[in-house]
Amino acid sequence: MSDTSIIWDAANGRGDWVLNPSTMLAGAMQPGGLLLSGGDLETAVLISLFTDRIAAQDDVIPDGTGDPRGWWADDPLHPVGSRLWLLSRAKQTPETLSRAQDYIAEALQWLIDDGVVARFDILVEWTRSSQLGAQVVAYKKDGTTMSTSFQSAWKGIA
Repeated sequence: MSDTSIIWDAANGRGDWVLNPSTMLAGAMQPGGLLLSGGDLETAVLISLFTDRIAAQDDVIPDGTGDPRGWWADDPLHPVGSRLWLLSRAKQTPETLSRAQDYIAEALQWLIDDGVVARFDILVEWTRSSQLGAQVVAYKKDGTTMSTSFQSAWKGIA
């Protein structure tokens, strides 16, 4: 059985669930309407990148609160998400790009460890002033690839 799909809403910079069009009639939800499912790898990548992973002990919390975020039910040995949120007040520098790439690789490593994919190619770049974009290519074990781009996923990095 497939997982519920998360669809990336680039205009609002967030993922969301949508209804399966085959369970709707003339734009109105019918009894038994279901959420769209499938796209398990795409959904896993979205959750991995856009869920806030708990900060490491030596991370500087950008808002000064000391709140390390993360999910309260995280397994300390296998935390969910990424530390991209730590870049919210970072300057637009090559070092910030390097940290973003490291955080993305860290967030996706579990998919390699679990044998879901063989490897990832990750490209990060400044898509415009104060805006970081990324392209993630997943190389599946069967030789197929899945490519996802986020051109405006991280705004306000100044």
